[in-house]
Amino acid sequence: MRRLTVAGRVPATEAVHLLAAPVKQALSALPGADAGVMEIDADFADTAAFCERYGIPLDASANCVIVAGKRGETVGYAACMALATTRVNVNTVVRRRMGARKASFAPMADAVEMTGMEYGGITPVGLPADWPVLVDRAVAEAGEVVVGSGIRGSKLIVTGEFLAALPGAEVVDDLAS
Repeated sequence: MRRLTVAGRVPATEAVHLLAAPVKQALSALPGADAGVMEIDADFADTAAFCERYGIPLDASANCVIVAGKRGETVGYAACMALATTRVNVNTVVRRRMGARKASFAPMADAVEMTGMEYGGITPVGLPADWPVLVDRAVAEAGEVVVGSGIRGSKLIVTGEFLAALPGAEVVDDLAS
């Protein structure tokens, strides 16, 4: 299993000030959660800038994309985890998984309000309990990956196995390509 060498990494439980409130609460409810956290410059929170600045390979960074699926007047949400080297198949795989007629990226303001996290830092840890977390198989099998922490000023370091075991998580083949 790949283990990342990350400067400034500390156990997340020892640096809760670097986590959004829903992330902190979720991690405390997951006994034995092995998550690290690193403080970063918020100006470099976006994936490509972060990876370049901190020397993290793109295939060791996983993005959390919030998708809104609509069927009739009903709108549902899902979090999709994909490696930074791929794109989520929103209009095919995600739409079908959600049972939606139409699926698209959730508007930024909606995603921020509903998650209680900052845009650019949204993570699957601590999302609303009724949201499915769809994890691309490549993420689940990636070893350690860097993901958002709920704020732009830090990143979590977790395993793909950890993400696949989150409440409501499901590993999906071909979620991203």
